[in-house]
Amino acid sequence: MSIAHIRTDYTQADLSETDTDPDPVAQFSKWFHEALRAEVPEANAMGVSTVGENGRPSSRILLIKDFDQRGFTWFTNYGSRKGVELAQNPYAALLFHWVALEREVRIEGLVERVSAEESEQYFQSRPLKSRLGAIASAQSTPIADRDALEAQYARVEQQYGEQTPRPEQWGGYRLKPEYIEFWQGRRSRLHDRIAYTRDKDGQWQRQRLQP
Repeated sequence: MSIAHIRTDYTQADLSETDTDPDPVAQFSKWFHEALRAEVPEANAMGVSTVGENGRPSSRILLIKDFDQRGFTWFTNYGSRKGVELAQNPYAALLFHWVALEREVRIEGLVERVSAEESEQYFQSRPLKSRLGAIASAQSTPIADRDALEAQYARVEQQYGEQTPRPEQWGGYRLKPEYIEFWQGRRSRLHDRIAYTRDKDGQWQRQRLQP
């Protein structure tokens, strides 16, 4: 079969302006918990796109760890490629794709680091091996081979045991949304798209977009 002929006709649901909450964060919460109840694999996984000073975008999959009216939060290494790019250009885009529900959510906005206290609290709540891995890995920098990485981890494990200090270069980011779009797949590619844009007064304006 030709790749060009691979397609799916979406039939599960529709989305109208009256179906959506006036508050897009509340609407996101509704859809997110529906994805959890539907047991969508890794419903908390999201694409995170950043742009560095060279103007070229890069994307990767991360796990969201919290969301509320302040924004959407994840944790990572500040020295990673995404961390460096966010230091150069503090705007990012998130993408949730819940295939089983034929839904997507796009979120764009300004990104800020969370407080050291919030980063510390989450770091110490992680499984031990995840904490050790965060200490051992200088994320996004080259390393000779897998054996060198395993040796690095073993040295950290021997040095710290269960007493794992949060590395200074590891912590959280929070994206403060300025644009949120909800996409529901429909037949014949006439998909439903409801977009929210935050105006200069901080109020959300809602509108339908053509597919």
